[in-house]
Amino acid sequence: MTGTTEIIDAIALAVADRVQPRFPVAIDLWSVDEISAWLKMSTSHVQQRILPVPGFPQAIRLPYDGKKSHPRWKAAEVIAWVSKHQEKRVA
Repeated sequence: MTGTTEIIDAIALAVADRVQPRFPVAIDLWSVDEISAWLKMSTSHVQQRILPVPGFPQAIRLPYDGKKSHPRWKAAEVIAWVSKHQEKRVA
């Protein structure tokens, strides 16, 4: 058993070294692809049907070389917006 445990530990360490750490949701910025993955919807659906909804959080576009970058959204704001749309349970 000890050999198996050591192999598992070695694999776990190797995986941990390759996985990029995530930022806490409170400060993370999401791309449209990350929003789509979190909502379990296609990117095109999110772009066409979700992002334009009034009240959806405003995008952040950082400037670079006189242009603006791809939009990003504060993860916490997206999560809060989605939570506001939870249906109320009728007793």
